[in-house]
Amino acid sequence: MIRVWRKPQILPTAFRRTIGPADLAVGLGTLALLYAVARVGGESMVRFHPPDVIPVVSLDPVNLPNYAARSTLRMFIALILSTLFTFVYGYAAARSRRAEKVLIPLLDILQSVPVLGFLSVTVTFFIAMFRGSLLGLEAASIFAIFTGQAWNMTFSFYQSLRTVPAELDEMASLYQLSLWERFTRLELPSSVIGLVWNGMMSFGGGWFFLAASEAISVLNHNYTLPGLGSYVAAATAARDFHALFWAILTMIALILAIDQFFWRPLVTLADMYKLELSAGETQHFWVNDLWRRAKLPHYFMRLVGVPFDYLDHNLSRFTRVRPEEPASLNPAQGSDRVFNAIAILVSAGLLYLGVRFVLTSVGWKEVGHAALLGLYTASRVMFLLVFSTLVWTPIGVAIGFSPRLSRFSQPIIQLLASFPANFIFPFATLFFIKAGISLNWGSVLLMALGAQWYLLFNVIGGAQGIPNDLREMGRNLGLRRFKAWRYLIAPGIFGSWVTGAITASGGAWNASIVAEIVPWGKTTLTAKGLGAYISEATTLGDWPRIVLGVGLMSLYVVGMNRLVWRRLYELAESRYRLG
Repeated sequence: MIRVWRKPQILPTAFRRTIGPADLAVGLGTLALLYAVARVGGESMVRFHPPDVIPVVSLDPVNLPNYAARSTLRMFIALILSTLFTFVYGYAAARSRRAEKVLIPLLDILQSVPVLGFLSVTVTFFIAMFRGSLLGLEAASIFAIFTGQAWNMTFSFYQSLRTVPAELDEMASLYQLSLWERFTRLELPSSVIGLVWNGMMSFGGGWFFLAASEAISVLNHNYTLPGLGSYVAAATAARDFHALFWAILTMIALILAIDQFFWRPLVTLADMYKLELSAGETQHFWVNDLWRRAKLPHYFMRLVGVPFDYLDHNLSRFTRVRPEEPASLNPAQGSDRVFNAIAILVSAGLLYLGVRFVLTSVGWKEVGHAALLGLYTASRVMFLLVFSTLVWTPIGVAIGFSPRLSRFSQPIIQLLASFPANFIFPFATLFFIKAGISLNWGSVLLMALGAQWYLLFNVIGGAQGIPNDLREMGRNLGLRRFKAWRYLIAPGIFGSWVTGAITASGGAWNASIVAEIVPWGKTTLTAKGLGAYISEATTLGDWPRIVLGVGLMSLYVVGMNRLVWRRLYELAESRYRLG
């Protein structure tokens, strides 16, 4: 008997017959991406032993593609970590009133701590953790970028969970959905639009602090990681306009490429999760259409679909909500009293430590000086919020209501928001010097370049999330101009505006550390403010002043959030909640 050898079929016959250009593009693109990640990631596995063995940054433009790839990889790793943090932290704060009392004030403090404040503590820790390897400095840089991304996304997710339409929430309870089913079928889909737009803004915020996270100068030590941020810092120190020009061109090309291949497809996909009864205009984008035409993603989903279904079933079973006794619906007063007593004791302990620190380390005179500088920065932040609201709210609503305008304007606003404003600080500094403009006024413009986009992106997400059936009803009722804003638009975007204002405020406070003290060669412009105070103390390694500055900045932000923004959040939940 003669056996005929046949070539083994790696892929199904039906698949090989239907493979087309779309599959080729998706397959080659995926392989190229994996190769680039492995190649760039491998460059972090080198020796690092300061001051003998340290990385160096060359101003030769030939190195810019490699530097751009390394910075991009750090940004996406930080984005993944920020997303995971958002889901865990935001969900815990939204679903537990007791946890909310602790987590939201803590989030206020975390977003108010400047990046340099985190770097002062974490750089030494990460370098010691990965002793002898560049991974330690890489981890410190990624963590610094994470601190520029996570807080905005967490506030957005928390606000979305607290404002889920009431009738959908009641329906989930009626059908006895488990916690996992409620999260995946209701809460996550209803928050995806705001989460995508805030993720886009957070990514841009990460670019803003790229230079500070790659060219680290803390505690009288200088550490440099090869990347776009450190390249710009080196070009600024060398007053090399030629290198700055190439860095700006590279950054523009990088932002546009990420927008085309990542953010635009996500925005198009998020539009499918709009909560509405009537069908709106379907959005299309070439990357999404290419992905749908390809067969590879479908076969991959078939391959992993069974394990995912098994995991989904078990998580639903383990998080099933058990019917509670009627008496258990009211929280026990005794446990609340214990919780409040612990909170009071912790607050009293922190107050004691703060007073002791002041008396032994800095003195009340220094506290008064730093607090006065905080008032200067606070006035700049408030002016920025008023200006951003008046200018960007109507623009954001127009973009959110028009898919065509959104497709046209998204690359532009993504470029403006993602382009690191501190990349053009050298040119702004040179202009201020030539024009004789004090940085006390110019710093407001520099802070706005990095913070105003938080409000714009949240307003766009809020406007895009208003159901089409409500807009059609408003048109049928004759709501135009002022009446449309009063009865439809303002209530519909109010929660998103509050989130944008909170994060813009925190972003402005953070931006003050690089906007209130700006170097150009041997010339340094300084504005009166708490940001400049913290930046100078960090450079000198003055721990008492670092702690004092960061602590006062946290008090300013938390005080504003408690007195103003928290009440507006409660108003959004009670009065301006859809459904």
